[in-house]
This record gives sequence, structure tokens and C-alpha cells, in this order.
Amino acid sequence: MYILGIESSCDDTSAAVISDGRLLSNVIASQKVHERYGGVVPELASRAHQENIVPVVSEALREAGISKEELSAIAFTRGPGLLGSLLVGTSFAKGLSIALSIPLIDVNHLHGHVLSHFIRRNEGDEVPEFPFICLLISGGNSQIVLARSENDMEILGKTIDDAAGEAFDKCAKLMGLPYPGGPHIDRLAAEGDPDKFKFAKPHIPGLDYSFSGLKTSFLYTVRDELKKDPDFIEKNRADLAASLQKTIIEILLDKLGKAVKEHTVKHIAIGGGVSANSGVRQAVKDFCDKRGIRAWIPERVFTTDNAAMVAQAGFFKMKTGEFCSLEAPPYSRVSI
Repeated sequence: MYILGIESSCDDTSAAVISDGRLLSNVIASQKVHERYGGVVPELASRAHQENIVPVVSEALREAGISKEELSAIAFTRGPGLLGSLLVGTSFAKGLSIALSIPLIDVNHLHGHVLSHFIRRNEGDEVPEFPFICLLISGGNSQIVLARSENDMEILGKTIDDAAGEAFDKCAKLMGLPYPGGPHIDRLAAEGDPDKFKFAKPHIPGLDYSFSGLKTSFLYTVRDELKKDPDFIEKNRADLAASLQKTIIEILLDKLGKAVKEHTVKHIAIGGGVSANSGVRQAVKDFCDKRGIRAWIPERVFTTDNAAMVAQAGFFKMKTGEFCSLEAPPYSRVSI
């Protein structure tokens, strides 16, 4: 059984092939055009998807060593994401489904990130045990998810304003760093003093997150210091990055700790683009080690948007016969 996964929710065009739950290929075409604008431009993203979708799918099939006629089903990201980008992937998946007379499987992008830990390159690869908690952190989402099974997930807490990844990128932009700013913050943080600057932390009840106050605190700190010294950012860039990263990690782990107290689990996973951050990865590992909990840290290639996670989520849905009609439209927003 071969499943083709297609991911086009934002600015990465990706295709992957899974055979009976084992990954055979995962091809990603990133879009560099957005760097000059300091963020993703939706119209440019959808146009780039149109250019990339055919060669990316062709390469995924070639690497998997199969022809399109051998496919059993097509899984595609239906949402959430940029509607124009989603339309490209959705339309291509539907067209190929009709041409090959094989079923469609729609995948929630957020489900894909949670289930990315079940991607197996080899038969003996270990996977998490249900139930587990997943800290899903990216540019658009910051959520604590309780996964009871492949198709039973509950959001325990989520951001009420900005996401952790957005905080990284917006603060990086204030420092004059290129887009996306997260990887640059990660690199600089390794060279800086995480205790040099103190930034505001939110006091939000329950398990919900907030990062807007942190961004404002960072902005005011930089603005006030620049009045005293025009070269402040240049002199303190590494320390600013390290202090920002430490604050974001502390905010994330504070709520994660509360979630673990409320829900007994033996496994904790992280997912989404921010889970590629070195500081976050180490902090979650240390957090779990202290509590005797198994930490699941994804390969970095599976932290960003990728079709392997879409194909994996599709594999689970295919086993239970959950297929999608050709009339199903993509959606820009949806809960997990």
C-alpha cells in the first residue's frame, strides 16, 4: 500500500511516499523569494507552489522507486494554512485522484505535526505510546495537545494572541536579522548570556499561552537602550538573542509543567517549526529527564512543514477508511 502525501499549507511545497507506514521519500522545495520581504507573501507563495508541485511529486515518486499508477491513495493538507497555497495542493491532489481512480484523504496540518513522531524509516523504529502530550510550537501555533489516539486529540492550552515562532521572528526583525529569524536567534543564543536581559512574562490562567507582552517588552527594551547608545543592538545582539530564547522557553515549560500535573503521561513530544530550536530541544529533554518521562524530539527535517507527516496521518486514516470527497474545500482556519 503506497500513500502519496502532499503539503502546501504555507511556503514549502512537499511530497512524500509512505509504504505500509514506512517512509520511502520526502521531498521539500522551499521558497527563498519571501526573505526580501521579511515574511511570507501569500500571492507569491501560491504562484511558487504552482511551479513546484509537479517536479516535487515526480521526484518523490522517483525516490520511492514507484510509478504513480502504483499509488493506493493520496493524502493532502486541507488546512489550516494560506488559502491560496492550500488550493494548489488540494487541486493537484483531486486531479491526480480522478486520473488514477484512487481515494483522497484530507489531513489536518496540526494533526500531521503531532503524528510526525510516528514516521518510521525502518521497521524497528520506536514510536510514542498513547496517551502522550505534544507541545506544538510554530510560527502560527502554540498549543499543548493531549493525544489519546491517532484520531483523538484535545487542545489543553493554546496561545490567546501570538505564537512562540512569531515572537522569535518579530524580535529577530527588530534586531535587523533576516527572515526567518528563528534560526538566527538560535545560532546567536549559543554565543550570548541568557541572563543579561529580563523580559516580561505573561500571567495567563490555565494552560493558555500569550507572547504579545513579551514582544512589547523586547521592543521597549531595545527602543530605550538605543536612545542611550545607537550601537546597542550591534554590541548586544547575542545576549539579546540568548535572553529572548530563555524567556520563551521558560514560558513554554511553565505551562507544560502544569499540564503534566493535570494529565499523567509517560511520553512528551514536541512538534512544529520552533521544535527545531536547539534551546527548546535541550530544555524539553532536561524537563522530561527530571520527571522520568520519555521525551520525543523530532528530526529537524520533520519539524518544518513536510509531506511525510501528511502521508503518515493519511496512513492512519486509511486504515480506518476515512476518505474525503472531491467536493471538500480547503480551509484556512480549523482547530485540531
